[in-house]
Amino acid sequence: MRRAPAVASAVPSALVRLDPAPTAMVWLEPGRSHEAVAVPGVALAPGDALVEIELATICGSDVHTTQGHRSTPTPLVLGHEQVGRVVASGEGAVTADGAPLMTGDRVVWSLTFGCGSCAACARGIPQKCATVRKYGHERLETGWELSGGFATHAHVRAGTAIVPVDPALDARILAPVSCGTATAAAALHAAESVTEMAGSAVVIFGAGLIGLTLSAMATDRGARVIVVDPDRHRRELAGRFGAVATADPRARRGGETLARALEPFDDGPAAAFDASGSPRAVASAIDSVRVGGVAVLVGSVFPSDPVPLDPESVVRRLVTIRGVHNYAPAHLVEAVRFVEARSTAYPLADLVGATVPLSALDDGIAAAAKATAVRVGVVPASR
Repeated sequence: MRRAPAVASAVPSALVRLDPAPTAMVWLEPGRSHEAVAVPGVALAPGDALVEIELATICGSDVHTTQGHRSTPTPLVLGHEQVGRVVASGEGAVTADGAPLMTGDRVVWSLTFGCGSCAACARGIPQKCATVRKYGHERLETGWELSGGFATHAHVRAGTAIVPVDPALDARILAPVSCGTATAAAALHAAESVTEMAGSAVVIFGAGLIGLTLSAMATDRGARVIVVDPDRHRRELAGRFGAVATADPRARRGGETLARALEPFDDGPAAAFDASGSPRAVASAIDSVRVGGVAVLVGSVFPSDPVPLDPESVVRRLVTIRGVHNYAPAHLVEAVRFVEARSTAYPLADLVGATVPLSALDDGIAAAAKATAVRVGVVPASR
């Protein structure tokens, strides 16, 4: 049954009331089910927006949080990958390019927002703002209850990069853009600041959403991509995202090893990306790049064992090691343009498997934990 469209009414104080009232799913602790909380009114400050969520997707970090593997304040509304339509906005609300934000715009928005004036913001890394806040990561607070994607609506705050998207594009393609796709764009940019992609071998460790998107983006840049993942289905999927070869990190000599996949490339890969967070993969990424190459680390966003490093090898090979965490607004814009332009070239929609209603969020997270699909979708109600 399709959820009835929300009817908005605003008063001069910018208090927006919807009928039916927005609902957020609140997480409290591992082993405990989410609780639904109704939000009868949303106070929009200048630059804020209220967005009705069309589809959200469950990121691996959401799963890790609910399993107790990540430290986070509670209670909170999880979810930071979503697409929706603007139903109301505060005075002066704008898109990432400075255009006025309009009611009815279909949009995605950045994972983080900050002050815009601190040292980090001035250096072009607003995701590390001194006062940064993150959707789906903040403790529930009065006045910002709709702070995550696992809700019927999101309260998007001033300072957030908001990007309008193609009204006709599949929501399954757009929802992950604000996390995995934009992070992949940032990782590729980090590598391209050191080396050229065109004509070079590139190794990607981890065939999750970031790794597969990186494979497609690097292929579009002219790279010859090798994807390393222990899951056979994910390796097969990598071929549909441009990979010319795959490797199994568990394979023994003579099998589907990385060494065998690299045999056609005499001087080794120009870049290696770790999108898995596995210490073994991190070490392999650093060890595998050629002289003057770059290793970009993306997946290490949770506690893990230390990685052994041979500093002499790094020095003699002139290796650059880059860390990428989240992204800047320009990367979100680039990610949107990529999926809009290349949605028919790569099976981006297929990365989202089962879809559950918001009321069955815990079932969706349990399904995502089994890693049978790259992403599991969440809709506000059965459609």
